[in-house]
Amino acid sequence: MSEAKKISNLPRGSAKDRPEKASSARHRGQIEMNPVKTRAKKPKLLTSTNHNGDLCVKPPSNQDQDVQSKNPVPDCINNTRAYNGNITIASSSHLEEVKLSLNCESALAGLNFRIPDLAIVMKFMDRKYLSSSKTADPQFSTAKLLDDLCSIFLKLGLRKGSNSNLANSDTQYASLEERKPFNFISDMTKGSEKVKISLIDEFGGEVLPKFNYIPCNIIYQNATVTISLARISDEGCCSDCSGDCLSSSLPCACARETGGEFAYTPQGLLKEEFLTACATMKTDPKDHHFVYCQECPLEKSKNEYMPERCKGHMVRKFIKECWRKCGCDMLCMNRIVQRGIACKLQVFLTREGKGWGLRTLEDLPKGTFVCEYIGEILTNMELYDRIMHESGNDRHTYPVTLDADWGSEKGLKDEEALCLDATYNGNVGRFINHRCYDANLIDIPVEIESPDHHYYHLAFFTNRNVSAYEELTWDYGIDFDDKDHPIKAFRCSCGSAFCHDKKQKGKGKKKKSGS
Repeated sequence: MSEAKKISNLPRGSAKDRPEKASSARHRGQIEMNPVKTRAKKPKLLTSTNHNGDLCVKPPSNQDQDVQSKNPVPDCINNTRAYNGNITIASSSHLEEVKLSLNCESALAGLNFRIPDLAIVMKFMDRKYLSSSKTADPQFSTAKLLDDLCSIFLKLGLRKGSNSNLANSDTQYASLEERKPFNFISDMTKGSEKVKISLIDEFGGEVLPKFNYIPCNIIYQNATVTISLARISDEGCCSDCSGDCLSSSLPCACARETGGEFAYTPQGLLKEEFLTACATMKTDPKDHHFVYCQECPLEKSKNEYMPERCKGHMVRKFIKECWRKCGCDMLCMNRIVQRGIACKLQVFLTREGKGWGLRTLEDLPKGTFVCEYIGEILTNMELYDRIMHESGNDRHTYPVTLDADWGSEKGLKDEEALCLDATYNGNVGRFINHRCYDANLIDIPVEIESPDHHYYHLAFFTNRNVSAYEELTWDYGIDFDDKDHPIKAFRCSCGSAFCHDKKQKGKGKKKKSGS
């Protein structure tokens, strides 16, 4: 039977309060852990091997260790627990120790086992669980880690030359560990957002997304975005306000865009009436909601000399937030979007084959601002050229055309007809998957820096209560029948009962069967 001993730090209460059977610990193959104060610094471990083959890992002495016992018990092992047949945990609060027995007896029968160097065993564990780009599953438990420790201890002991040197451990690890571990990034924003946004691949087989995270939109090259205080008229701001505009008895000038009423509640949520009006316009648009360009920038980008007729652009409702010329402070509740992401979000690999997705880690009430769609600001011609030069494998995101107010002008120059593309530079909005009709997010145009609606912010709000760990989705507004669109419609996997793609397939099948 293999023998190993380890002395490390554990909080006393972690084992003392477990209701297990009384039993004596094995006298061989034990790992001993002495509890210390939970706030103590992690000790540096010292390793040694005795003449019996026992492997010991001990912390250096620490005069500041303060072990307290509120309920001392007799000098005996009074708690035991077995895990997966390989690990037995025994504890004694009076002795102030926890003993972990690694039982490899059944696996070693008839085999020539050599005690491996414990330093190599520990390095294997570090590589498996503590590397910078990989970590344990959220359901990680110490028992699972120790079970892996026993398994690696056994595998190394059965390999020839397992005690040769520590430098060979990287090569040995690659051959021992075939399955990729979980991918986990604690903050994919690299500190650029107010909150950390993690990324997790719970299956361990997906290539991490390659893009540059940016917290705000950036002009790619030719787009014209004019931001200046001179363009904001005195009537277009609330310079006389102070504090929170929503606390005033009368709405300020910034509420003019939304019909003289603020779009937000004092709690920072979208008002029910405004949200309903925006949602109805998207799910059940009427003819009067659309405008048609005389020379559509989208059609001109596809054929400059003989463009097709404009297919129409929906005139959207805008939110206007207070900005630099306004007298209110940054805590004003009419500055929701510009304050950035406040929700606990996580990028994750979906199970339905949709690739990466975005979910919330907390319950979100209806009308909550989640994030913006952030990307490069391109002209429609630049976007068309980019798409034509990309292979099918390069396109991972669906660009957004900023056409919510194209009907206000008769003709737009190419540098004024703008869109957002988050393929190479973007934020978490690029991971939000499409869902036909009944998505839980709605995209709403937001005016912040400029009254010029050629450029605006596209913000996502919840259109119903969303539960923690529910995937966040929005309707891209895809026309699955438009075969001439430069970005070909993907095969929809949204799962909605109202999926537009399924309806078109159904019609196609019926037509085919009737021919």
